[in-house]
Amino acid sequence: MQQATGLPVSNVRSMDEIVALSVSRQRFNLWVMSIFGACAPLLAAIGIYGLMAYSVEQRTQEIGIRLALGAQASQVRKMVVTQGMVLALIGIGLGLAGAFGLAQLITAFLFGVTAKDPVVFAGVPVLLAAVALLAVWLPARRASKVDPLIALRYE
Repeated sequence: MQQATGLPVSNVRSMDEIVALSVSRQRFNLWVMSIFGACAPLLAAIGIYGLMAYSVEQRTQEIGIRLALGAQASQVRKMVVTQGMVLALIGIGLGLAGAFGLAQLITAFLFGVTAKDPVVFAGVPVLLAAVALLAVWLPARRASKVDPLIALRYE
């Protein structure tokens, strides 16, 4: 069966199908980038937590000695959180510098925002700092509860 245009009916597409086909690649790119963007804070939290947990584990004897010599648990917690947040803030700073430098490379994939969107460049560092604080707080809390006697025997 043919239409008045002389084309077979199976080859005639609606305007919605044509539009959907024309933006399918951009939609796929946006979908992939959205998944990567959603995974970034999770991976950052896992990495920071792992690093801080390992650091606290390696310093168990030192923390035990500090507690045995009279350091308060709050001082130990503050020390661990401060060291972890300094590392996290250095990483956030380096990441922001890299993001500003590489923003022009992803311009082709962005829709509805500029390459240097101020909301993104302000929101992401705040989010990552909050994630880092949570990831650092847990090992710091555990470090402040170390029993000095057990820590001194630890090898």
